[in-house]
Amino acid sequence: MSIMVIILAGGVLGALALLINAFQGPSASKATKRRLEMIKERHAEGIAAHANAQIRKLFAKQQSRADSWASTLLPKPALLRQRLERTGRSWSLAQFAMVCGGIVVTVTLLMLTRGAPIPLAILVGCFVGVGLPHFVVGKLINRRIARFTANFPDAIELMVRGLRSGLPITETLGIVSSEVPDPVGSEFRAVADKMKIGRTMEAALQETADRLGTPEFQFFVITLAIQRETGGNLAETLSNLADVLRKRAQMKLKIKAMSSESKASAMIVGALPFIVFGLVYMMNPGYMAGFFTDDRLIIAGLGGLLWMSIGVFVMAKMVNFEI
Repeated sequence: MSIMVIILAGGVLGALALLINAFQGPSASKATKRRLEMIKERHAEGIAAHANAQIRKLFAKQQSRADSWASTLLPKPALLRQRLERTGRSWSLAQFAMVCGGIVVTVTLLMLTRGAPIPLAILVGCFVGVGLPHFVVGKLINRRIARFTANFPDAIELMVRGLRSGLPITETLGIVSSEVPDPVGSEFRAVADKMKIGRTMEAALQETADRLGTPEFQFFVITLAIQRETGGNLAETLSNLADVLRKRAQMKLKIKAMSSESKASAMIVGALPFIVFGLVYMMNPGYMAGFFTDDRLIIAGLGGLLWMSIGVFVMAKMVNFEI
């Protein structure tokens, strides 16, 4: 019972902390910093400052009141918003927070209807409600980045053909945005839109590289920056970059094929305890019911899950190779 009381007390304190954080209002230091930035942008000279002000106004209009509440409640809202943007979907922080809350409530109620203790139901509900949306977002990001990486060398080759025909680099970016399918086309379209409102090409490309977080696009940005500083044949440089990116993709496929056996073994070893637990619970529910009611078995089960998680993490790192 003491463990349950401690868990319930921690949950109540966490809820009170969230309520205090939600109703305490905006931070005075952040508001002062925001006003200073607005004054600087108002009185600054040059195209870059004006472009920054326009972009800030556009994002401010897009952010609704629900998003502001979600930004207050969720930890690291800027990082989470960046992750949602990487998915390529028009998801907001408010929608993500509502999905997480709905999953937490649903899983908790399902656990309670199955006779699980209140602390265990709350812990499982919070774990699933927070972990499942982040897992789905991560899968969507990886899938979109994989499609971007696969089509990116073709986009560079299209730029090379445009440059060799006499078009400037800005025009080739527009051609890529209209000819290459998404997600490459949408990212280059965003770069072209930023350049239309006065953003420099280097700044627009660097913002896209920071948002995507892929080394391939970062190579592209660095190549353009170096070529602008040193000069030379840009078409030949981009052609060599496209060849390097294709060879990099081939090397990744070779490493994936060579490590597939180790990954399969790690997945089997990691999933085997859960499969055995589920089979025994299906055949003899009373034998496994103690893991949901007895405090000692609950603690032992949580400890086993912790050590299993550490082992799976170590195995995943052992079979994960980066180029």
